[in-house]
Amino acid sequence: MTPHAPHDTVLYNDWHPVASAGTIGAGAIVRAQLLDLPLALWRDSGGQAHAWEDRCPHRGTRLSLGTQQGDTLRCAYHGWRFGLSGRCKHIPALPELAEANLKAQVATFAVQERYGLLWACLGTPSGAVPPFPEFSDARLRKVLCGPYDVQAAGPRIVENFLDMAHFAFVHEGILGEQERAAIASYTVEQFDDDLYGKGVRAIQCRAWQPQASKEAAAGSDVEYTYRVVRPLSAILTKLPADANGLPSDAIGLHVQPLTETTSRVWITLALNDFTSSDDELRHFQDTIFLQDLPIVESQQPQRMPLTPGAEVSVACDRMSLAYRSYLKAQDLRYGVIR
Repeated sequence: MTPHAPHDTVLYNDWHPVASAGTIGAGAIVRAQLLDLPLALWRDSGGQAHAWEDRCPHRGTRLSLGTQQGDTLRCAYHGWRFGLSGRCKHIPALPELAEANLKAQVATFAVQERYGLLWACLGTPSGAVPPFPEFSDARLRKVLCGPYDVQAAGPRIVENFLDMAHFAFVHEGILGEQERAAIASYTVEQFDDDLYGKGVRAIQCRAWQPQASKEAAAGSDVEYTYRVVRPLSAILTKLPADANGLPSDAIGLHVQPLTETTSRVWITLALNDFTSSDDELRHFQDTIFLQDLPIVESQQPQRMPLTPGAEVSVACDRMSLAYRSYLKAQDLRYGVIR
């Protein structure tokens, strides 16, 4: 474990989005951050993405200030070059030193590309990248939205995503109306299946919405299923399926924890809307998220309290309570108060 990493094995050994895969171009070194640790993201000559600690082991300069030379990164301070494994290959001030005698090593981390995002794990991956099965359905259209930077802990953001009772007030005229604010009873349960893995879900979540999606021309009754698939990843599925036989829309929310109380949010869409442009779909999601932003950022404490009785809950908060219980069972400690 690097000295910068938080002592939370749950998130340390999980996968997290760190960038849009398309922004990591040839020759570019992109700065990112994950769990308090600065990262340098880049691609080698074969197109393989890499995630390194953004710190030269010589004098601590950010490697993202340097340059890529073939399959090496060169530090901007003293020109030290590091190969694909992170091992130093050359020191210009001491050119006579053979590579075998160079011991400096940059910390490197596992990376994968999924859903248009680059994912990194700072520890030993405890499993695969969080599932989003709708993304692999060729009948659905895929759009990446965000990122959105939020001054709040990751669990606060996920919990807001799972909450329907705020629709009538925060998203009035789009996802709800104050005259129809009542939330009907719904079912919360644990799940374990081949598609979504293991987690907690809310089914039969019903509401009337003036504009449930970008293409909606009038209000309608909607039914949602919410799934928490990882501590900081959740999927919303809209039911029923399209009348033409297309599968249901799905929205994936993935939080990149920058620090305990600052986050970057990525939203992946898998939709049966083939009429709206990408920009129109992103604008709709931007509108919804930016309405949530001041609310979530105002919550105190910023870290989610998991202690019983710390916040008042009511019957329609069942999914929120199930999510908090899930985090406690996972032994999450980053971004929460236990």
